[in-house]
Amino acid sequence: MSDASPALRHLYLDLLAGCLCRDLFLEAEPDVDPTVRADGRDWPSSAETMIGRQRLDNLVECLTTVLDDEIPGDFIETGVWRGGATILMRGALAAWGDEGRSVWVADSFQGLPPPDGVAWPADEGVDLSGEETLAVPRSVVEANFARYGLLDDRVRFLEGWFADTLPTAPIRGLALLRLDGDLYQSTWEALEHLYPKLSVGGIVIVDDHGAFEPCRRAVADYREQYDITDEIVPVDWTGVWWRRTR
Repeated sequence: MSDASPALRHLYLDLLAGCLCRDLFLEAEPDVDPTVRADGRDWPSSAETMIGRQRLDNLVECLTTVLDDEIPGDFIETGVWRGGATILMRGALAAWGDEGRSVWVADSFQGLPPPDGVAWPADEGVDLSGEETLAVPRSVVEANFARYGLLDDRVRFLEGWFADTLPTAPIRGLALLRLDGDLYQSTWEALEHLYPKLSVGGIVIVDDHGAFEPCRRAVADYREQYDITDEIVPVDWTGVWWRRTR
């Protein structure tokens, strides 16, 4: 573990979060409402994340919890956009001097697929496949990691559709699982293949729980099927999290 004090670790992560969402530089974006940016309700032109400061602060708290409690396992985000949340995860490992974990970056790097309303009826009518802003190439995400000095062999990319990459991903265990896939299918596939690898004491964060009904329904269906009763805790208008107790 790093010799840095808890206060210094949090100072670094707070500064990193402010850079990733650009709320430290809003004077350069006079048309941006600070409240909207904090809530993660806009698509920033240059920031590495669109999840907003409240959900970034939640991620810092969750990372701090699993690292301080020494919960075993890696970190992963499924659906990374420009990589901001996973950059913050790698920054936390650096701040704690943790040399044993990896950060998994799972994304198609092509945006979202067209919804398959036949196989996944809950996704019918929710089509984000044409949103070019959501299609961020892997090379851009890698460059964003490098910008913060955090691109190394501890950053592991899972490139492709979740149905193709997650079932065979060489992940032995997880301490933190962050879902940001919007749709029922992507949320279900991430839970199906990754939740069983989450350590007891590990944390699940769902970014789109409030924003997209298909995502919310997938979470509810998965929890019901596997009798998961851990309390779901709201972060803001859309994000939620819970901690695995059994």
